[in-house]
Amino acid sequence: MDLFEKCKGFYSDPKVAQKYGYPTNPRTAQAMGLFPYFIPIEHAEGTEVYIEGKKYIMIGSNNYVGLTNHPKVKEAAIEAIKKFGTSCTGSRFLNGTLDLHIQLEERLAKYTAKEAALVFSTGFQVNLGSIPAIMGKDDIIITDKEVHASIIDGVRMAKVMKNVHTRFYKHNDPADLENVLKSLPEGPAKLVISDGVFSMGGDIAKLPEIIPICRKYGARFMSDDAHALGVLGGGRGTGFHFGMQDEVDLIMGTFSKSFASVGGFISGPKEAVHFIQMFARPFMFSASLPPSNVATVLACLDVLEQEPERVERVNKIAERVRGELRGMGYNIGETETPIIPIVIGDMMKALEAWKVFFKEGIYTNVALPPSVPPEFSCLRTSYMATHTDAQVDRVLEVFKEVKDLIHIGG
Repeated sequence: MDLFEKCKGFYSDPKVAQKYGYPTNPRTAQAMGLFPYFIPIEHAEGTEVYIEGKKYIMIGSNNYVGLTNHPKVKEAAIEAIKKFGTSCTGSRFLNGTLDLHIQLEERLAKYTAKEAALVFSTGFQVNLGSIPAIMGKDDIIITDKEVHASIIDGVRMAKVMKNVHTRFYKHNDPADLENVLKSLPEGPAKLVISDGVFSMGGDIAKLPEIIPICRKYGARFMSDDAHALGVLGGGRGTGFHFGMQDEVDLIMGTFSKSFASVGGFISGPKEAVHFIQMFARPFMFSASLPPSNVATVLACLDVLEQEPERVERVNKIAERVRGELRGMGYNIGETETPIIPIVIGDMMKALEAWKVFFKEGIYTNVALPPSVPPEFSCLRTSYMATHTDAQVDRVLEVFKEVKDLIHIGG
């Protein structure tokens, strides 16, 4: 069989597309006007975007505290380009470490209350590099069943590279985590990994129950706070949210959400962070984060410390939207954050629901397998501190108008 045969089949045969987790092939979906991906945005103003000249209210962005258009943030990026140019053109090991990188790592360590931090060029790379680097032969990783794809791939990499053993526990289920840990031998080192805020469901990991269980069985705990920074704990993440920051061993964060940039970091004990620095291959063999992106994150940290009301605002908006959608009868799962899924459960109906909202000038996202289980096919909505009351009113008005148009209720 030729290598590209599956590619041709994916676009011509619906059964092949379904084999790979898609309800139909992309060309068919495009012809039906039901392809919600790769839509080119012509102009963006944070809470509003323009597509083919039409204005849409954006409720599909991870720009939780609304800093992508903050004047101080944009100015910092511009000044960094003027001083350093557009790229370092080398890895951090060679010519790619700027004083800006060191400043950012020191600020992030302080912000997350850890001894040290290490900046990667993408958030995905943080998990892909840090997890295999810190684990050794016959160590054991235990993860929540619904962790982010970057954790899944980091765990797979550790398994292939170092013969690390893997286990999983039921989603956000501390009792099942204890059952798993209880069944493991005492000798090997163990690392439990969970999202702090789950990126599709918007629910929060139960740290007050999870961490004591980890301690009981001698396991370290790592929290992926990609969607928690800027949202929970006054913006400082899941550990601060529960008053347990000192008990979270490793913290992963990204810059592509609340920090209005791209990249990510790991923070924790200085020995562990330095070990990751020396052995994480995606860190070692990637060009370093460009200066404009680094300066952007530094400016975002300044704004978050100076304007804490942004964190309060996004959570206030989210609380209102969650309450009203539940009141309308929508199934929004267990969310407690500005990530609010509209659970539909059928892939084609989820695409149809997206189209209804798109026609009404509301830009949202569709989450389909493999990013979610089939029964959790949903519209993934998310909210920003910079959404105006009038914009939120309009979004809720559309939700009310289209409620009975298609079967999208709980």
